[in-house]
Amino acid sequence: MEKFSLWRRALFTSTFVLLITVALANLVAQWVPKISKTYFALVAGIIVALIPSLNHLVLEFENETFMIFILAPLLFFEGQVTPMVRVGRRIPSILGTAFVLAIISAVVASLGLHGIFAVSLPLALVMVAISTPTDATAFESVMTGRKISERLGNQLKMESLFNDATGLILLQAGLLWLKTSEFSFGQNVGKLLVSAIGGALVGAVLAVVFMLFRQALVRTDANVVSSQSLLYLLTPIIIYLVAEEVAVSGIIAVVVAGLVNNGEANSSRFSSPRQMYFGTQLLNFGSEILNGAVFVILGISLERIVSSQYRQMFQSLRWLWLGLAVYLLLIICRVVYAYGFIARRQWRDSWLFALGGVHGTVTLAMTFSIGGMVPARQFQQIILVETVVIIVSMLVPTILFKLLLPQDGDALSKPAILARIREEMTAVGIQRVNALDLAADVKRAVIYELRDQNNTNPLRSFLHRWRRTVSHHAAITYLQSRDQRWAMMQAFASEREFLTEQARQHVVELSLIHDIYTEVLMSEALVVDPYSRMV
Repeated sequence: MEKFSLWRRALFTSTFVLLITVALANLVAQWVPKISKTYFALVAGIIVALIPSLNHLVLEFENETFMIFILAPLLFFEGQVTPMVRVGRRIPSILGTAFVLAIISAVVASLGLHGIFAVSLPLALVMVAISTPTDATAFESVMTGRKISERLGNQLKMESLFNDATGLILLQAGLLWLKTSEFSFGQNVGKLLVSAIGGALVGAVLAVVFMLFRQALVRTDANVVSSQSLLYLLTPIIIYLVAEEVAVSGIIAVVVAGLVNNGEANSSRFSSPRQMYFGTQLLNFGSEILNGAVFVILGISLERIVSSQYRQMFQSLRWLWLGLAVYLLLIICRVVYAYGFIARRQWRDSWLFALGGVHGTVTLAMTFSIGGMVPARQFQQIILVETVVIIVSMLVPTILFKLLLPQDGDALSKPAILARIREEMTAVGIQRVNALDLAADVKRAVIYELRDQNNTNPLRSFLHRWRRTVSHHAAITYLQSRDQRWAMMQAFASEREFLTEQARQHVVELSLIHDIYTEVLMSEALVVDPYSRMV
């Protein structure tokens, strides 16, 4: 009982440190928009690991925990923002990159390591298999501030969603070969097909069952948003565990479940608007926090690897050359495949696709998963090799994409454009309020609220407003509250008209108008919603 209590306390402390680190990294990243926030999370993780008093608070990396509670929900969320139609149209391409390319790359790279470095074929396959999965989040981090064609971007995202299963099966084949000295290509291909197809079926069936239950519940008086939201958050964890229990790919199962959820969301958006809106916010919040956590964990793990393997690292640089060779061989395979099947025989796009295959935490998770399955010396070498692959696969495209890809001018200018539109929109709302016949204190309160939309109220004004709000003597009457609500609705209506006119005239990109329009609608919902108690 005491051991469980200590473990529970350690888990809570570790989670707390990780979440605080993610929050601080995201805050700092806002001050340097040209650098991806994932890099800040990575550096923050390294800093935590370098500080002994913090490092000992974070538990050692545990592969199963990571896969169940972080990777499964993250892949589920990524699947949910991917339209099923897009996947359906790209099935041949997805099969090509996630399975055919992965297998060809594993064969070529394993033979290359065997021929160049005299590494045994089973060990070479283990190293290459771990490096097979690509990471969509890591790819987005190296793309910050740059534009890539939508076709290539979608191709890389689809590949990263589905190629994890191939890497896991190849890893199992390599470990079995290493242990028994026997390798059956046909048997392993069969396992891959069973794992992938079985995972897709389990994910689809369970997701449909959950979907029907949710939709039936929505159509009754027993529907409770909090219960539905809890079920939604638990869905990827349940599906992953069930899939793994029946020996199929849990990763593919949660991705397919996410795709099913995307179809559900687009088919019943207005049956329960509060639930749908809250679910969307949960998805966005969960994705951002989990993405940050992934890279904080990666940073902590990389620093711990370097610290624990420090002596071996400088006894021989063989691990460095092996890591670079794995990365280069995989890049060559990706370039050749892309030139023949993806990039329409254009070398530039072929290189972009190849460099976009960034490796991240799935590779790290697979590395730690084999800790007790290979001799200690080989495991230490594998850890160092995969560390090189992860770091190089992030650094090389970060540098080369700045040379090969144009700047994303829209992303860089977005904050300034949004600030200008908000300022003009707020002025329209205030002008509308000034034209209304209102008591002076009500008008003053409404104008203060409207100015909050573009953050022009200084901290001193906020403190003065807060003191008046919490003061019993300054409490507004029912009639004043009604007038204030009515005035704000009038102002919001004028602001929406202004934004609509801006959209008609194509003054700025439509997505930016929609961004601010959504904020106005949310502000108005706070005013009119009887559950908000904001006025």
